[in-house]
Amino acid sequence: MYSHSRKIGIATFFISVFMASQSANAGTSASVPVTELKYTETGIGPINVAPGFGDMTKGAHSNFVKIPGGFNSPPHTHTEDYYAVVVSGVVGNGMEGAQDIPLPPGSYWFQKGNEKHVTKCLSANECVFFVTQPGKFDFVMSK
Repeated sequence: MYSHSRKIGIATFFISVFMASQSANAGTSASVPVTELKYTETGIGPINVAPGFGDMTKGAHSNFVKIPGGFNSPPHTHTEDYYAVVVSGVVGNGMEGAQDIPLPPGSYWFQKGNEKHVTKCLSANECVFFVTQPGKFDFVMSK
């Protein structure tokens, strides 16, 4: 069994490797303060995103995702796997009806593609998490 800090280290390593593999196509180096992130609506309820790298409508990307406090997504899937790291708030991500595992800042999760799940902001204040996905983003409502 991995320790909590080891799990965070593993997630950070994989995200870093993925981002480094994309850096050759990313253009110039950039440093973006949190105050300069520009969130836009996704058209999926109250879910908003701010770009990290790539184009989420075309392929590999990383984005900051913001959801309001108390938000509970409907059951859905994504075609591609993704990794997420919690930046603020307390997130829950898992199978519909399963007991929530609170994920505070610094926590991460891996979501297998085509697996039905729900994503929640368990805290009263908004939740922000950083998502890395190897293909384009989709949100397929479950029946």
